[in-house]
Amino acid sequence: MSSSTAFPGQSPLAETAPLSLCAREPHVPADRLVAEMVPPPRFDSVRFDTYVPDPNQPSQSEAVTVLAGFAAGLGGAHATGAGRRRWFSRKPAAPAGPRGVYLDGGYGVGKTHLLASLWHATPAEPSLKAFGTFVELTNLVGALGFQQTVRTLSGHRLLCIDEFELDDPGDTVLVSSLLRRLVEAGVALAATSNTLPGKLGEGRFAAVDFLREIQGLSSHFRPLRIDGEDYRHRGLPEAPPPYDDEQVTRAAYATPGASLDDFPGLLDHLARVHPSRYGALTDDIGAVCLTGVTAVPDQSTALRLVVLADRLYDREVPVLASGLPFDRLFSDEMLNGGYRKKYFRAISRLTALARDANGLVAQ
Repeated sequence: MSSSTAFPGQSPLAETAPLSLCAREPHVPADRLVAEMVPPPRFDSVRFDTYVPDPNQPSQSEAVTVLAGFAAGLGGAHATGAGRRRWFSRKPAAPAGPRGVYLDGGYGVGKTHLLASLWHATPAEPSLKAFGTFVELTNLVGALGFQQTVRTLSGHRLLCIDEFELDDPGDTVLVSSLLRRLVEAGVALAATSNTLPGKLGEGRFAAVDFLREIQGLSSHFRPLRIDGEDYRHRGLPEAPPPYDDEQVTRAAYATPGASLDDFPGLLDHLARVHPSRYGALTDDIGAVCLTGVTAVPDQSTALRLVVLADRLYDREVPVLASGLPFDRLFSDEMLNGGYRKKYFRAISRLTALARDANGLVAQ
């Protein structure tokens, strides 16, 4: 469709055709990949004083106190940075004692809130702090290469890793090797993790498992237990019923900054774009409109969709769709397999974004 062609019946004010994610092939420079390793927009304003501890769970208040002290301790302990170290010929000694914290708690106790608050509270320029999910960190290594990632992050004061994933042994070894090099350079670490395959129903991972899986790094982490009621782990939310193709298309034409794509075509396009660029793929998108949503055909495609869902959720981009409801995206085999927590998260997040999109359809 021409960019000046109006969809039949639409408002005369909406004269521009929707954008298309499938038409985008973003090339993201390395410095942008690193610069974007900050807490997602929905955590821009969180701070320790906006975290409301449960009075019946003293570990929550204790966690705030410990993390605030940890952040304050990073104000001058590692102010050398990579640039200053270049003036010395000898390798800097690894810092003594724990140089990291691991937030050990179940779903819905505010681990990401606290991790983002730690990032905000650490007295250093944003360029000396990094925050990202485990997937974003592995994508960074994939885009830059291992050695370049080490060089890029070695001058940082703090690296926060949310949802450290331990269901892929290869990625676990890769990231553990990276963290070992960063610890040697004096970078402080903070992490949360997901559950291991087979332990989803427990609702929490447990520090002993995390420390065992990151062999050789356990001495650098202080486990910080955060108890609390598991607010989110109550089964999948029911996805809202999908709209029809015409409703979705009309909404795309009527919504400034909306994209409009056929779902199978978008899945094919994601295979041609590196996951590290999925954030850039959604730049300046006000809403994502999808027609013909179908069940995801295979695991590789499903995992790419999970990454896109995370990026859309981080950016609070509504998703309007026709076809299957989002709670039927993944097969029973996928939902019972080793990556099931990722798929549950994707369904939950896409369902929330679908609810956000309800107002885009004219009633």
